[in-house]
Formats: sequence, structure tokens, C-alpha cells
Amino acid sequence: MPTRTQEMPKISIVTPSFNHAGFIEEALLSVKKQNYPNLEHIVVDGGSTDGTLEILQRYGSQPGWGHLRWTSEPDHGQSDALNKGFRLAQGDIVGWLNSDDRYRVGCLQKIVQAFSTHSQADVIYGDYTWIDQQGRVLRIRREIRFSQFILSYLHLLYVPTTSSFFRRRIFDEGNWIDLNFYCAMDYEFVLRLAQKGYKFQHVSGLVADFRVHDGSKSVAFRKRSLSEHNEIALAHVRFLQHFSGDKVRRVVLATLRIAARALRYSEKLLRGYYFDQFRPSLPGVLRWRDEHCPQ
Repeated sequence: MPTRTQEMPKISIVTPSFNHAGFIEEALLSVKKQNYPNLEHIVVDGGSTDGTLEILQRYGSQPGWGHLRWTSEPDHGQSDALNKGFRLAQGDIVGWLNSDDRYRVGCLQKIVQAFSTHSQADVIYGDYTWIDQQGRVLRIRREIRFSQFILSYLHLLYVPTTSSFFRRRIFDEGNWIDLNFYCAMDYEFVLRLAQKGYKFQHVSGLVADFRVHDGSKSVAFRKRSLSEHNEIALAHVRFLQHFSGDKVRRVVLATLRIAARALRYSEKLLRGYYFDQFRPSLPGVLRWRDEHCPQ
């Protein structure tokens, strides 16, 4: 008779890491606290020098942490680390959790149920929060149903990697992160998957916390991120290729970007997403660090 572990699909969580000693403990514990029975957590560290390795060594040597696997060696950045982790992953479902982010309680059970319900989906993405350096909630981010049009033309990626999970076949079929991008590699990856015909499914419910802090790429490299995002759209969105000349394509992109924003904001407004956008707190979130990170 199969055990409960054998009945549950295996989940691999891949975490790229470099000098995030102040946050990685929360990421590790957020995976551990899922209490999911068929799990591996792969941390690919780029040679941290700030105490990260001591944290990984401490948890990796404790009983009950057999799901944690980690390596540390120089690499070519976040994208390279992710690809290493994705190649090592053995799970039926693969998650991408950066070392400064964390999962919310019940995340993995919700995702497994979503994949079971939406059997045709290749990528499942849920809602999430923005948290600050101390883990306090800044905003609740509830996303919209998948739209190829909005994905192509919106000025930001609305399929958040911190709350996204992928079927293994995506990587078995040779889809990897493009090393040419430093900030918007996630947008290029998601856009490429969508253009290849992989199916995306949004599920309602908060599953993850995305940390906003001065050292994060989304804050420290905002202009570069937008520049790369524009570069990717101009080069890879098929409709834009019908127009000759970079200036003309940029004008068309800017026009369609207005339409994409309007569609996204309209759907979020109709669904009432803005009513709790700036709620000051959520049960259990403000106490998360005290409860889960022993001193």
C-alpha cells in the first residue's frame, strides 16, 4: 500500500542565494513549516561571505532537515544559480523562492490542490504580499487571471515568481533562465513560456511574501529592470515585429502599454482587489519572525 508521501506529488523549491544572511533563515523556515511530506529544498549559493553558509550548515545538520540540499560556489549570478537548481530538482512541481522572500502557511497544500484541480495548467501563480525588511506587511497584492495581451505589454511582470510554481516538464523540455538579463530574467522566462503555449492559471489566495528592501533588485535597479523589460518586449513580442524601426515599435509599445494597464486595473477594481491593498496588517504576519526564527 502506498504511503502518504508516495501519494503526494514531490515538490522541489529552488532558492538562489548570495549574501542574504539577514533573510535566508526566514526563507528556510517558511519551507520547513509547510510540513509537506514529499519535499526538497535546493539552495544554490554563489559563495556568500556574510554568514549565510553558517546558517545553511546549522540547519542542514539538524534532525528533520533532510529535505534541505545546498551548494556554495562562485557562479554567474542569480540566473545561473536558478538554472543549476532547476537541473538538480527532482520534483513533479518546482517553485522559485528567492532567499529574501518566504512562503505563507499552507502555500504548498494550496498549490498541490490547484494543480490537481487545473490538470491542464503548466504554471500556477497565486496572490502575495509585499513585506518590508522586518517582515511587516506593506501591501496585499492580488493578481488577475492570465492574459497574454497584458503579459506582453504591461510595464511589469504580473506573474510573480515568488508565488509561481511550474510543472517539471517545463524544465525537462529545455526551458531555462536566460543569462543575458540581470533584472528582468523572470519576465523573459514567463513570456517565453507563454509564447510556447504553456498554460498559466491564477489561483486566489495569499501564498507568499515578497520582500521589498534597499538591496533587492526591484528597488536598487529599478531603471535597469524597466530597461530590460522594454528590451525583451521589443525583441520578442511578435506583434511588435510587424513594425519597422525601433522608434515606431517603441511608440506602438507605449500605446499598447496604456491599454494593458487599463485592462489590469479594471479587472482588479471589479474584483475588489483594491479594497484591501493597503491593509496595515494580516493575522500572524507581523509576528512571523518572532514565532519562526529562534534567536
